[in-house]
Amino acid sequence: MGKRNAVRLTEPLVRDRGTLRPASWDEALERATTGLQAAIDKRGPRTFGLFSCSKATNEVNYLAQKFTRTVIGCNNIDSCNRT
Repeated sequence: MGKRNAVRLTEPLVRDRGTLRPASWDEALERATTGLQAAIDKRGPRTFGLFSCSKATNEVNYLAQKFTRTVIGCNNIDSCNRT
């Protein structure tokens, strides 16, 4: 699909029994939080990893590493800024 034919999402979608449906932001964020917490509870915080982009601003990359380290509780964060 080319850029001219691309469809942009305007609301969050959640999956129910294999089918995506529109949802509120509160429901989508609650599901994301529940899913992350379930994975951490089952296998520990090292089950999570975040890959950040070197083209993002320093502020965005700082927030990404801060989230990974303080909220999730692991150091599994990397970016593609090695040259």
